[in-house]
Amino acid sequence: MPIGYQITLVLVGVPVLLALWPVRRPARLAEPAFLLSLGISEVPQLALLPLAAATALTALEGDLDAFGWTAAALVATGCVVIAVRGHRSARTLRRALDDGLGDGWRAALAPGPAAALRKHRPYMRMLAMPFRSRPRAVARVRDIGYGEAGRRNLLDVYHHRSRPCGAPVLIHLHGGGYRRGRKSTQSMPLVHRLARQGWVVVSADYRLRPAASHPDHLIDLKKVIAWVRRHGREYGADPAALFVSGSSAGGHMALLAGLTPGDAAFQPGFEDADTSVTAVIVFNGYYGAYYGQGDGSAPAAHLRPDAPPLLLVHGDRDTIVPVDGARKFAARWREVSAGPVVYAELPWAQHSFDLFHSLRFEAVVDTVEAFAAWVRSPDRRPRPDPSPVTDSP
Repeated sequence: MPIGYQITLVLVGVPVLLALWPVRRPARLAEPAFLLSLGISEVPQLALLPLAAATALTALEGDLDAFGWTAAALVATGCVVIAVRGHRSARTLRRALDDGLGDGWRAALAPGPAAALRKHRPYMRMLAMPFRSRPRAVARVRDIGYGEAGRRNLLDVYHHRSRPCGAPVLIHLHGGGYRRGRKSTQSMPLVHRLARQGWVVVSADYRLRPAASHPDHLIDLKKVIAWVRRHGREYGADPAALFVSGSSAGGHMALLAGLTPGDAAFQPGFEDADTSVTAVIVFNGYYGAYYGQGDGSAPAAHLRPDAPPLLLVHGDRDTIVPVDGARKFAARWREVSAGPVVYAELPWAQHSFDLFHSLRFEAVVDTVEAFAAWVRSPDRRPRPDPSPVTDSP
């Protein structure tokens, strides 16, 4: 068997293996292993395509032996297993909505995509174009300043080219451990879908470590919220329906913002600004204290009975932010708040599942649409007393 084909098997097979069985220990290997399997965990066709091409070429040249065929079949089977696991997330998310909002929650929704919870997905587009691609119907206004920190205080606005009036608003914050990340890199399938459906979506950069620390990042997000209150209508937005979301560290920040509306300690110089939000949405979030600053920097320290509705989605195989923290935080939120909490653990999902147009994240975006439509509905009913929804094997 040619050495080139053996190298292909290793380069493709190792990420597939790591996606199937994520490395948790030792900790120093968990992050490199996660990065190696990042794409394969959500879009396994990234492994199938080079494997199929190399296998076909080697077979045509008559150099593929029984071992090669067996290894290729095992890697391909692993990719299929990954895809099936991603597809199962839709069922888990539907159950989470039923559990968090009550069995009759669909009756409160107006007719539309959110009420339907799509049964027919654009499989061919997801297979052929798993990376972000802005729809033609969506316009992007880039690099608008909202604060005094230069390039780290810029935001982008996404809206439908028809510029509808009275659109709900989503503010999204990227992750990266408060050390790295950019506004145009994470949850873009969500950003594009909502903008195409008539939302106004704001994706913002914020100050990063080590130049900034807590509460600098939170202050930046509060400035973004205040900016939307002042300027959102220029883009067709209705700031009265303002959702804030975040991935990983961005989720930590979104939770803190949702739990501290109008808190003068986090709004220096703009203490009178309305920084309340309609609901909070978190993907693979972090829920603890900020880099050893004590419990006061953790979202749980600010929980309150009038906390806004929460949608929290976490992978049950997350090796960067283990799922136990998400479970405990969702349970604590339910204990304290009278508002609804939708909590879903995605089966076999790793960290950063929101980067691609994958089967899993398309189902998550469907759930965000349905959750937001329910929150905005005047006919919504009080939540039941739910238990966490999981669907782990």
